[in-house]
Amino acid sequence: MLYPADAFRQARESREPDCADLIIESLEALGIEYVFGVPGGAIEPLYNALARSGRRGGPQAVVARNESGAAYMADGYARETGKIGVCIATSGPGATNLITGVACAFDNSVPMLVITGQPPIHSFGKGALQESSCTGVNTVGMFRHCTRYNSLVSHADQLPTKLFNALMQAQRAPMGPSHLSLPVDILRQTMAMQPDAATFADLLNRPSAMIDVAATESLSRLLKAAERPVWLIGDGCGEAIPALMQLVQLTDGHFITTPDGKGFVNPRHPRFAGVFGFGGHSTARELLASRPDLVIALGTGFGEFNSGGWSAQLLNSRLVHVDTCDDKLMRSQTARLHVRGNIRSVCEQLLSLLAPSGEAVNVLPFQHPQVAKLAYESMVDKPEALRDTGSPVKPQRLIGTLGERCPPHTRFVADAGNSAAWSVHYLAPHDRRGAARAATSPPAGRDQRTSRSSWLRVTMDFAPMGWAIGSAIGIALGNPRCPVVCLTGDGSYLMNGQEITVAAELGLPVLYVVLNDGALGMVKHGQRLAGAEPIGFQLPTVDYAAIAAAMGIPGHVIRSPQDLDALDFNAILSRKGPTLLDVRIDGEEVPPINVRMKTLGTA
Repeated sequence: MLYPADAFRQARESREPDCADLIIESLEALGIEYVFGVPGGAIEPLYNALARSGRRGGPQAVVARNESGAAYMADGYARETGKIGVCIATSGPGATNLITGVACAFDNSVPMLVITGQPPIHSFGKGALQESSCTGVNTVGMFRHCTRYNSLVSHADQLPTKLFNALMQAQRAPMGPSHLSLPVDILRQTMAMQPDAATFADLLNRPSAMIDVAATESLSRLLKAAERPVWLIGDGCGEAIPALMQLVQLTDGHFITTPDGKGFVNPRHPRFAGVFGFGGHSTARELLASRPDLVIALGTGFGEFNSGGWSAQLLNSRLVHVDTCDDKLMRSQTARLHVRGNIRSVCEQLLSLLAPSGEAVNVLPFQHPQVAKLAYESMVDKPEALRDTGSPVKPQRLIGTLGERCPPHTRFVADAGNSAAWSVHYLAPHDRRGAARAATSPPAGRDQRTSRSSWLRVTMDFAPMGWAIGSAIGIALGNPRCPVVCLTGDGSYLMNGQEITVAAELGLPVLYVVLNDGALGMVKHGQRLAGAEPIGFQLPTVDYAAIAAAMGIPGHVIRSPQDLDALDFNAILSRKGPTLLDVRIDGEEVPPINVRMKTLGTA
């Protein structure tokens, strides 16, 4: 005997596919596994389509606790997999809750498809519940300023063209979110002609390898003449790292990274000179101050955090800027040369020009781990704090311990504020590839690179608090082979900590580390460094481990380095589900935020 719901489901699955089915089938053809969102009446057809999709092994629904969390999860999934992250929300407040996460993806060039609902089109202008058309709270107008493509679908037959354009614009340079707003009655309609999803996906998946050949040849001539080239590796270099490491050695150069580029490299590599920009190292600044004859910056848009506050040490006539995107190239007007093209293709072309016979590049000998460790510690501001045994826990000691003790294939994601500053400066896990392997093709399995995957993720430019909490879930779903460590402050956790229950529901191995100092730390230290009034930074005393326990999640309060050393990180990151560490850190330690203070004019 069929229950009414079963009979209804069978009837629905035997009928002609509707617009909601077309959207989900197109995502399935693109290999997208998850759709992040919160259900609502105006997008019910999409959830019906996801239920059908989930039963046949297609894209599955992941229900966030707030739509902003859904956007952060889609962001993390896209960064980890290189695929488009998809988030959906109902009309009105569901759509507006997405905007901060979408704006973050826009500023960080993360490819995303954003779908929001609308009441039935015949009710526009009549005061329908949560109406957000141009006659209500105009969400399409709101998304216009933080998307690459933005449109209302007013007729079912518009959907194939607009969906294709949205997905295409999300993936072309500069990448970013595309937004489609669909009335619920349009989602339920069928189309006279259903496009073939496989053909649709084939058109979108064709890779671009175009490069400016003449500019690349000019760069090769500059490199042949250069005596002390410096390579600056940005967030857009993921696929190019093996070729880039060969170029560093072939040109007898050194390399530095932007804060969001650090996760693509081995921070203990003998030619690594540190991070330049927010949370960075004096060694990187000193290298640029030594006036190298050529600085090649790849895959960065020179935002405030990535450029050291638009430092003249970097933005000058010694700079060569390589990127896929004209918008980013236009931010370095003083550069000697601009090279537009796929970064991996540019690097491979340079290798063929600099080593035309195709001979193998001599790889630097692998450094003994202790030698590499000491070399990295010589870069940081307070190496002695990495070994401090006092209580409360020094943030430096916490970050150093995580780098040493977490499994080598761990993904770290650091939230906006002091968490990012401490991580960029002090986090240096043992590189799983080693110096020799870093100069060859990426290994298969756990360490397989994509254009976006990285062992450290920080968000630049827009940088919303709480981004890492949701992003960690997207990363864990996108790459279930790798455990994830989310570093977040107590202020960020109070904003978005409820998303940890999604990780618990899905059994994801995410370790949430809350840097608990009872304050909005970046605000507190920023006020002190600027000589401003001490106001508004205080937070209440909260036992975050107890909150986790109430959610059925293991939690530990860490009051001393001894508590930290007693943890079995391999066991924690092997369990099916999240764990939370409430780390009582020394709030008097000043984070490396001088770049931010300089830009604000208060350094």
